[in-house]
Amino acid sequence: MDGLQPARVPGEGQAMKLLGLTGGVGMGKSVAAACLAEWGLPVADTDELARQLVAPGQPANAEIRSAFGDPFFDPAGGLRREALARLVFADEPARRQLEAILHPRIRDAWQERVAVWHSEGRAGGVVVIPLLFETQAADAFDATICVACPAASQRERLAARGWSPEASAQRIRALWPIEEKLVAADFVVWAEGGVERTAEQLRCILRDLGLAPTAAQ
Repeated sequence: MDGLQPARVPGEGQAMKLLGLTGGVGMGKSVAAACLAEWGLPVADTDELARQLVAPGQPANAEIRSAFGDPFFDPAGGLRREALARLVFADEPARRQLEAILHPRIRDAWQERVAVWHSEGRAGGVVVIPLLFETQAADAFDATICVACPAASQRERLAARGWSPEASAQRIRALWPIEEKLVAADFVVWAEGGVERTAEQLRCILRDLGLAPTAAQ
């Protein structure tokens, strides 16, 4: 990476450009988000927001406990995320129940982040949403970017996380097929060939959006 910074959009009151970043599970969203953050764009990752929302003492934590029971919580009140994931990815009604608890809160959380970016006069911002199209959130963004890679690479990356083939397949089935995401997105990043290849594609996208990175001073 070359330490680039995004150019700010000139002019007082200029609207911020909000980007929605999505893609298949294990396909490189985090790498793409890290590139954009390194260039100075603020990034909100909905997976991280979800972790904060289910922390002990949070309303979502209590609601999940009420819906799914004590076995999914540790003695300190922390959510056993992997145990709950095994349940909900194998049981669609349970997954829908969990999504009904979390999705409205997650959307409120990232919208609050976006409001802060607006108040700071940011040129652009990025929200990482694995279920961007599935939750009909695309209209909230000026542009959407889908990160994808070959299915074989995806399987290898998920196996490296320690996921079994069955667990990987369950998580993949919970999302739109990647082919549909690619068609729906405004821009595509093909995350194969290393970080610099991903960064090169993102630079082109930012230039198209008027957020072209410029050399750091």
